[in-house]
Amino acid sequence: MNCLSKYKSLANPLNKFTLITRNLMIAFLASLSWSLSFSQNFPEHAITLVVPNPPGGFVDTSARLLSEPLARLINQPVVIDNRPGASGNTAYQYVARAKPDGYTLLISYSGYHVGNPSLMDKLPWDPIKDFTPIALLTTSTNVIAIHPSIPANNLKDFISYAKANPGKLNYASQGNGSVSHIGTEIFKQITNVDLVHVPYKGSGAAIQDVLSGQVQVFITTPPSVMQHIQIDKLKALAVTGKTRHPMLPNVPTTAEAGVPSFQLESWVALYAPANTPPAVIAKLTDAVKRSLELPEVKQRADTAGVELSYLTPVGLDTLLRKELPFWNKIIKSANIHLD
Repeated sequence: MNCLSKYKSLANPLNKFTLITRNLMIAFLASLSWSLSFSQNFPEHAITLVVPNPPGGFVDTSARLLSEPLARLINQPVVIDNRPGASGNTAYQYVARAKPDGYTLLISYSGYHVGNPSLMDKLPWDPIKDFTPIALLTTSTNVIAIHPSIPANNLKDFISYAKANPGKLNYASQGNGSVSHIGTEIFKQITNVDLVHVPYKGSGAAIQDVLSGQVQVFITTPPSVMQHIQIDKLKALAVTGKTRHPMLPNVPTTAEAGVPSFQLESWVALYAPANTPPAVIAKLTDAVKRSLELPEVKQRADTAGVELSYLTPVGLDTLLRKELPFWNKIIKSANIHLD
């Protein structure tokens, strides 16, 4: 082999490497240019909010509180897409697999986002890796509500009655793995009462059977039961937060009612699929923040019984990473399983 051949044999791999590097750089710059252009023009058409619950109840109410003002601020339609089923997994998996362009977003419910990873061995989505946080939207305490046929007017009397009638009272939940399911199981352990779980697909279906007396107990967020409590179709024994609910001022907290160790809160947040461009997330976060700051949104939230609780993407990510191990510990220690 002559010197020129030796030179070519050494140079060719280098040339190929240089060519590959150049092509990768061109592709990267083209992708960056497209991403910047896409982000600047976003949004150009309707955005869909995928809700893991049926219409009615805390999660759907939170989505509808946001959708109308958000549509006005971004000058594009905001569509609610209720996709209940499989303990929230139908909606979560759908959004996790959606194109990460900011047009398909998840209205995330804490019961599913932090509960399902500990309740299911083969979860079809990852709570952190598959989603990008946009903002925390709302939080809510829960209400221990019972049918008027139960002869108890306070929490202590109800606990005594339930202990005297083990296995004879049914409790409703918004579905397996929901906060109402997990929370009531924890309540059972704390108070040593025996209640039978009856899961539903959302609050709307559950409340009908609670109102009819087929199911006697429902621990849920205020939007599901508040109007029925106010007209005495249900009895509210306690709220599960640290303070009384402003729309239910005569209902004591669980601490005031004699069970201080039982506290239960829920939250709803907005997420995008993983790898959504940061500039798109920033636009959405800003629009959500401005939406939640509108006085009419605050008034509607108060009437519905939910609390507006904005957090930035960083704040929401911190909350999620804190709650995942917290709920894992609760679920495992309480030996809670999906029915």
